[in-house]
Amino acid sequence: MPGIKVKEVETFDEAYRRFKKQADRNLIVTECRSRRFFESATEQRKKRKINAKKKMLKRLYMLRRYESRL
Repeated sequence: MPGIKVKEVETFDEAYRRFKKQADRNLIVTECRSRRFFESATEQRKKRKINAKKKMLKRLYMLRRYESRL
């Protein structure tokens, strides 16, 4: 779990920026989103789009691999 100690000469904005950077490095936000039960419609569309792209690239790879053997 990320945590920072605020220095005496440090402003709130600087401390908050350091905390956000540390949270991003530990992938806290992405893990929290993946563990949520409810997914919004936009998240579902994004996942479907990513999966379709992966599936297309896999088919293209297999097709090129098959053609190279001929």
